[in-house]
Amino acid sequence: MSTTIDVIATTISGSISDWSKVERIQPLFADHGFDDVRLHAVDTHAEARATALALLTKGQRLLISAGGSGTFNAVLEGCCDANVSLGDIRLGFLRKGSADLLGKVLGMPDEIEAAIAVFAESIRDGHVMPCDIISARSETGDAPPRHFVGYGGAEIFGRIPHFTENRFMKWYKGVLSQVFGDLGPFTTGMTLAMIEKTLKGPFGKRRWRILVDGQEVATGRYQALIIVNGYLGPDMPYSDDTLGSGRFHLFALSDLGLRRLLGQARHARSGTIMNDPDKWGMTHFPIEGTLRLEPVNGGAFPLNVDGSTFFCEKAAIIQRIDGISLIARRP
Repeated sequence: MSTTIDVIATTISGSISDWSKVERIQPLFADHGFDDVRLHAVDTHAEARATALALLTKGQRLLISAGGSGTFNAVLEGCCDANVSLGDIRLGFLRKGSADLLGKVLGMPDEIEAAIAVFAESIRDGHVMPCDIISARSETGDAPPRHFVGYGGAEIFGRIPHFTENRFMKWYKGVLSQVFGDLGPFTTGMTLAMIEKTLKGPFGKRRWRILVDGQEVATGRYQALIIVNGYLGPDMPYSDDTLGSGRFHLFALSDLGLRRLLGQARHARSGTIMNDPDKWGMTHFPIEGTLRLEPVNGGAFPLNVDGSTFFCEKAAIIQRIDGISLIARRP
């Protein structure tokens, strides 16, 4: 395996103070004895994905994503595009973004000096965390499947990326993250998605059919359909599975009416909803095979894929397809 470290970094992601981290990555690695570190600065997630594909095609197998969850997911997609054994890849998450839940679970500090120190030790010792890769595909249409390792969802969760993931909004996300912390943009996106859903009223309500391994397990109206790979830290503590458990989870938040929505959202955001899920309309479905999310009346809908939007037609089919090794801090 190549000892070269390739860092793929988005130029604008995370808080304003995060933007200055990029130029310090190579010198800090050099301080720990890693002189063969190549920095690939990109402006978009599409560039991050294409860069990862190109590097893996050339034989590289040690990649670090420097950005938020969107950047990391783009690099992961590039790994899946490369048609190489994903088990041979070591992939790192250098936290430089908003709502970087996965980076926290991997034990990566937010401070750049501490983060590079952890990376140096973990790379030398070969310490990784096994992680499942989840695939989402649209039942109809020409869109290729998408892949993710963190979280996703539909309804309010499906609309959050619309308010957080375009180029202009990268700038306001930087301000929000600086003032309110990592989850500032996520909370703002969720709030705007809730307002949009409220304004649409009955015209914005779908009935959903949920199927697990071909068997219908629920039908109803939901405020949010939340998919998680496993434990994503205290900010999203819905499942206590490890990220490489071999299964993933759907948490369906029932539509209990507008008067209950704010309370549902507040408790879902804090994770306290798991203390009394029945009270707040939360139902849990563990999935070891295939999950199908299908609007009863058909049509297209947005699916959140680890912070980006994937439009599905007729139904979304979600399943575990493979695994990858994520560079992690030694416990």
